[in-house]
Amino acid sequence: MGMQVAEAVAARRSVRGFVDTPVAVDMLRELARAAARAPSGGNLQPWHVHIVAGGAMVRLKAAMAGKLLRGDVEIAEYAVYPDGLGEPYSARRSDVGEALYARLGIPRADRQARRRWFAENFRFFGAPAAYFCSVDRGMGPPQWSDLGMYLQTLMLLAVDAGLATCPQECWALYPDTIGRLLELPEGRMLFCGVAIGVEDTQAPANALRSERAPVEEWLSVVADGEG
Repeated sequence: MGMQVAEAVAARRSVRGFVDTPVAVDMLRELARAAARAPSGGNLQPWHVHIVAGGAMVRLKAAMAGKLLRGDVEIAEYAVYPDGLGEPYSARRSDVGEALYARLGIPRADRQARRRWFAENFRFFGAPAAYFCSVDRGMGPPQWSDLGMYLQTLMLLAVDAGLATCPQECWALYPDTIGRLLELPEGRMLFCGVAIGVEDTQAPANALRSERAPVEEWLSVVADGEG
């Protein structure tokens, strides 16, 4: 460890290809503990975090493979993207998806191949472990933003530890399956999963570096004088 914060921010990205090297549960627990220094309004610390690894991860992957094969579906408890997503957001989402499929050599017309690739989400792209983040149902948007700050802190600490991550809101599509696995109480809602492990540097998907909008598109400065 010892990476500069700016280096970790620049290095972090969503990795979609892991080797099967196990990650010690003690390390996963320590990263989760250290990430709890993330800010939260009123110090509510609304995040609830589960680590899934080892045999539990093997069983979850097997269960999800069966569900996908049978076409089992569940009712998502929140929309990952808003209805009627406008511009420039719709274009950004489309562009990064097409850039990923180009790396994978999957054309737009090959919908079956694209579905197979999307299914890789549910085996965590081969990662040996994952975090799941949930929140009490009574919490509102400010507390959901706290979850984001916690998760970003967790992922930066993972980079510093030499590990790769992929935050996965796709797990919102299977709240019942994950809720049973984690034994979530009725008053708790699943937010997302985070795959974690050692990056497979040979995986084509990992050659992708997603674009960021020019700062002029989203940054404004309101100030008196120069500085």
